[in-house]
Amino acid sequence: MVLGEVRTVKARIGLVVTSDRVYRGEREDRILPLVAGWAERNGYLLAYYTVRPNSVEAIRSAIVEAASWADIVLVTGGTGPGPRDVSVEAARMVAEKELPGLGEEMRRHSRESVGLRAALSRSSAYTLGSSIIIVTPGSPDAVKVALEIVGAVGEHAVRAARGVSHWEWKH
Repeated sequence: MVLGEVRTVKARIGLVVTSDRVYRGEREDRILPLVAGWAERNGYLLAYYTVRPNSVEAIRSAIVEAASWADIVLVTGGTGPGPRDVSVEAARMVAEKELPGLGEEMRRHSRESVGLRAALSRSSAYTLGSSIIIVTPGSPDAVKVALEIVGAVGEHAVRAARGVSHWEWKH
């Protein structure tokens, strides 16, 4: 007897949306539907979701919790130069390794749509245990760029973070 479809997923995604206004219910979260739809279409599973205010401690604890459920944690918002932009600081507090190429790639792609303002973004990526943490601006366009990058290198990054040799799996 078949009870339901079993599907293999490429990786489990955790989503930490950082926004004071969304947290207080003053603004609709436009990121969750975007990430959930992308995950479903591309063979990923959205395994964790939370909205947190722009607080280092609130974001830090959400990242740690999300990493216990997900292979790739996407932290959206809080990457600018403003005083409330603290997502990068929160991620650095728990990070084990920095993956600077992912932040560079996000800024490079974002420049196509927002011009030189992309240089103000502090998009970044790290490892925490065997999870990949990606911190991206909170605009839907920036999140789309991050998801494009996840689609291109996410599985590879997760395997590498788990210690799997590049030669032990098919590309």
